[in-house]
Amino acid sequence: MAVTVSKPLPRAMLIDMDDTILSAYGRPEIAWNTIANEFAEELAPLPPPQVATAVLAYARQFWSTAEPIWRMKLGEARRLTVRGGFAALAADGHRALSDDLADRIADRFTTYREEAIFVFPGAHDAIDAFRARGVKLALVTNGAADMQRAKVERFELAHRFDHIQIEGEHGFGKPEERAYLHAMEALGVTPADTWMIGDNLEWEVVTPQRLGIYSIWIDVHGDGLPEGSTVKPDRIIRSLTELVPGRS
Repeated sequence: MAVTVSKPLPRAMLIDMDDTILSAYGRPEIAWNTIANEFAEELAPLPPPQVATAVLAYARQFWSTAEPIWRMKLGEARRLTVRGGFAALAADGHRALSDDLADRIADRFTTYREEAIFVFPGAHDAIDAFRARGVKLALVTNGAADMQRAKVERFELAHRFDHIQIEGEHGFGKPEERAYLHAMEALGVTPADTWMIGDNLEWEVVTPQRLGIYSIWIDVHGDGLPEGSTVKPDRIIRSLTELVPGRS
């Protein structure tokens, strides 16, 4: 059972960005269905939901074993996953769909995702409240340097953190232990001083806990832990605002 009682704020927090501060990549099934519907005429007679389901299934399979380098080549990875979904449909006896169509759908998905990103309600205020209470803050995010740095600037995050750590800028990322150790060194703190907060159970709970960091899983949509999961976050929240003293 995850601990849900309040604790005094720590000396430092390592905070994830995508789907922790920003609504970025959650609910991919909605996004794929939206994009498939945009291309319904070119996909016919295949129903857009069937195409979306095939692409999503292939994407989940791909990302479950993908090497970290693919996080640096997200657009290319999406083209591969759409092509893979198309191939799976063809293998099931449906009409072949072209690589050109796959690439256009993948590129539109990328554009759609970037357009749809927004700051979760209360996230800025919560971060500002932590900072006002003397908590040292590090933004620790995976992904390509240009894409992630653009989000940091677009959503006014740079001045809110003492340390910005982007995988593509540093050459390492979560769940490598040095990602957390480097961030703590930059803040001048130890694991006992630190909380890690984010939406990925492996990146924000499993490895940080192994290092002795208090690990908080953010479950924005309230879905709960995946069935059969053996991961036990120290705390589960739905919003950063729950960590602000007096506002949980």
